[in-house]
Amino acid sequence: MSEMGFLTDAVDGSKVKLGDGERDRHANDWATEGRVEATPDAVVYPTTTEDVSNVVAVCDERGVPVTPYAAGTGLEGNAVPVRRGVSLDMTEMDAVLDVRPDDFQIDVEPGVYGSAVNEAVEGDGLFFPPLPSSGSISTIGGMVANDAGGMGTVRYGKVGDWIDELEVVLADGRIVEFGSKAKKTSSGYRMRDLIVGSEGTLGVVTRATLRLKGIPEQIRGGRATFDSLDDAAGAVFDAVRSEVDVAKIELVDATAASMANSYLGTDLPDAPMVFVEFHANHGVEREVGFARSVFEAHDVASFEVGADDEADELWELRRELGVAVRSANPSLEPVHAGDIAVPITEYPDTVRYIKELSEEHGVPIPCFGHAGDGNIHYLVLVEEGDDEAMREGVELYEKVVEHALEVGGTCTGEHGIGLGKRKFMGREHGEGGVRAMRTVKDALDPNGTLNPGKVFPDDGEDPL
Repeated sequence: MSEMGFLTDAVDGSKVKLGDGERDRHANDWATEGRVEATPDAVVYPTTTEDVSNVVAVCDERGVPVTPYAAGTGLEGNAVPVRRGVSLDMTEMDAVLDVRPDDFQIDVEPGVYGSAVNEAVEGDGLFFPPLPSSGSISTIGGMVANDAGGMGTVRYGKVGDWIDELEVVLADGRIVEFGSKAKKTSSGYRMRDLIVGSEGTLGVVTRATLRLKGIPEQIRGGRATFDSLDDAAGAVFDAVRSEVDVAKIELVDATAASMANSYLGTDLPDAPMVFVEFHANHGVEREVGFARSVFEAHDVASFEVGADDEADELWELRRELGVAVRSANPSLEPVHAGDIAVPITEYPDTVRYIKELSEEHGVPIPCFGHAGDGNIHYLVLVEEGDDEAMREGVELYEKVVEHALEVGGTCTGEHGIGLGKRKFMGREHGEGGVRAMRTVKDALDPNGTLNPGKVFPDDGEDPL
């Protein structure tokens, strides 16, 4: 590792870490822990844009890979330094730089956690609408890199839809600004949108200008229970098609509900559920009534809606679901975190297809997710340590992805490609589409310095 000494010429030596502990901590993320070990040669903690520029520039000159890293909560191995080199840990760049409530904007550094954005602006009656469920444990830089989404996507869109301007360090160290603080612009290529979702392969984000919105005066949250999954999925489709004005609409199947009940010690029915939230400044009860009538047309068994603490209680099972389905049975481990999205017309049939696979193979596959935008999260659960079961589980996981692509969907709704979805890029975008993306990558990063080994398919075995 002595060959990494050049880094101390680029930044203060205290920001460069070569110890085994620091390097091991950056060898994987949530998706790859226990599966992929890719220890970087060095970890650097920049504190300024100039630090990032200097580090990237000297690495680019020497052919040393640079992999941006932050909270390490990615679910596709996006931040794993598979080609070693430098893990560029952005968590020290965690300042809220400026809040402009009259412009409905906030400037933040990439290491700011999502929840800190809302804390900084709630006193002005504002919030950041597309914040994902993981907002309290993930950073804005990571959200930009993956174009993250969350429960509110059905109404508010994804993180990328709420970015006005980005400051970015390119592979050769140049510092550029993409976008504008104006409400709209038609000036030049939409480079800002090219950086969003590029997973650190085209540039390193060092500042983001986010757009904000006023906190709704009326917020109601509720839970509906159905006797069958077909009824629940049909109700979601009908609500979206009928343009019920929901801010959130989430499906939980009976398998996931049962696991959550076990984990939480609750006694709700082990039945399909739909969770809804309504945002309005006036007339919210009209939308609640509209949703109720749509759900009743699909034989809803129960439908409860409340405000404040009552709404929080109704939503508890959905909030805790991600942890619950992984913890309810310690002998089972998930093959991978499924994250497909399909056209809303295909949503009911896709959920049905997953459950048919589960029943046919006798493998639990809990389904849940952001139903209003056709995003389905699913976990194929297999016996821990059973290699044959793991192989079968991987086949089932991939069958679901292939189904999503066949019906015009995508292999990833919000988690990104990283390592885990590279094999599907050609199937989703075609050879010409992938070639065009590689051309962009080669133009902005000709030496392949930034986050190599991600996004694009290669000839080797997928490490996930």
